[in-house]
Amino acid sequence: MRATTTSPVIRPLILAMALALGTAHAAEPGTDDAEVRALLQQLSERLAEQEAEIQRLRGQVTDLEMAQRGRGLTGAPAATEPSAQGAANQAFGAAQVAATQDASTQEAQQPPPTDPANPAPTTTPPPGEPIQIGEARREEDEARREQERALVVSEYAPLFERKFTFDAGLSYSYYDRRQLALSGFLALDAIFLGTINLDQTKATVLTMDFSGRYGITDRLSVEATVPYVYRDSRFVSGGAGGASTEVSEVQLSSSGIGDASVAAYYQWVKESPRWPDIVTSVRVRGPSGRHPFGLKLIQADEDNNNLNIPENLPTGTGIWSVTGNVSALRTYDPVILFGNLGYTWNRPQDFDDISPVLDQVSPARVSLGNVIQVSGGLAIALNDRAAISFSVASAFAAATHTQAPGQEEFRVPGSSSNSTTLNIGATYAMPSGWTVNGQMAAGLTPDSPNFVFGLRASKSF
Repeated sequence: MRATTTSPVIRPLILAMALALGTAHAAEPGTDDAEVRALLQQLSERLAEQEAEIQRLRGQVTDLEMAQRGRGLTGAPAATEPSAQGAANQAFGAAQVAATQDASTQEAQQPPPTDPANPAPTTTPPPGEPIQIGEARREEDEARREQERALVVSEYAPLFERKFTFDAGLSYSYYDRRQLALSGFLALDAIFLGTINLDQTKATVLTMDFSGRYGITDRLSVEATVPYVYRDSRFVSGGAGGASTEVSEVQLSSSGIGDASVAAYYQWVKESPRWPDIVTSVRVRGPSGRHPFGLKLIQADEDNNNLNIPENLPTGTGIWSVTGNVSALRTYDPVILFGNLGYTWNRPQDFDDISPVLDQVSPARVSLGNVIQVSGGLAIALNDRAAISFSVASAFAAATHTQAPGQEEFRVPGSSSNSTTLNIGATYAMPSGWTVNGQMAAGLTPDSPNFVFGLRASKSF
């Protein structure tokens, strides 16, 4: 920054001029010392004024640099430095004029002549250049804002201008459930006779999914996703060996392909001064994973008949489902607001056996409850590479119904749920072209996971 180096140059030059002028006056006959001192005092005052002006200009340049660094730039803007340098040169020229009132000094105030063989930049921009610089700055700011918006939009709505995007994600979910089991009866409506047992399940779910998205047009894109699920559960129950103080613990792990899905996105409205971005999507999910129906319960600990666990863990739902979403996104630089409303319809499915009891077969039709999803939040673009986001998401699932052949439909008690999470995420666009997104979700309701950690990476080709 040139304005910060002008003050050390001015002081020696003016002091040298003052000494030379004082010597010349002293050499002349009849020169009064008081006149020389007055001239030196005048030069000192001029010097103090010019230093104060330079300090003011330096503060303005610093403020501009800090404002630009807040937008992700590392140096001063190109338009700031010439103007500050021109002001410093004008201040230096004014000091010279006030000190000497000489025509030769006035010539020194003008820009140096340009050598046609080796042109050099002038200290002040030529007429018309500030306007060009201003227009370039506006274009640069618009391009930067578009980059910041694209960085955030890529996490909440598909980017249609890319031809192909590869996306890989890894999420870790943790569940901790406790259930109080009573086996007995009440005597005299006040005394419980029987056994009281506390069951606890600690489950972790590790999901890795791979997605590919292809932009057919600037408004339409399609996507396919294949997940791989690893589950690990620990079942804890009291009553081992018939003693209420003894606890049994059994660990069960399972892994396999989850439910694959395909989706299509269409952007109905592009953001304008009146309307936000409006994107609709349809996702079809197939039962490629292992379903939970008909998994038999077994006694894992011979000394504890209270502890019954499934023989295997599911990796999918076992049914076809269709999800429709409507997303809206609005930019208020640097904040971006977004919201989503979705509905999932689960197709009723017939199973040969849904009973968890060994040596028992119960065919039935299962109708999982349909789900309403609502989410919303905001994202803040820190610069053209980094952004953070905050959101809340809720999923309301209706109750599940089963229907045995020739019988009426039966509602499964306790099958409805409300899963609500608070999400905090961060996105960073790497220079290599990969975009990395990290997210943490905290469960706010008993039906939600205790917490979820997620990491995603995507790259467009």
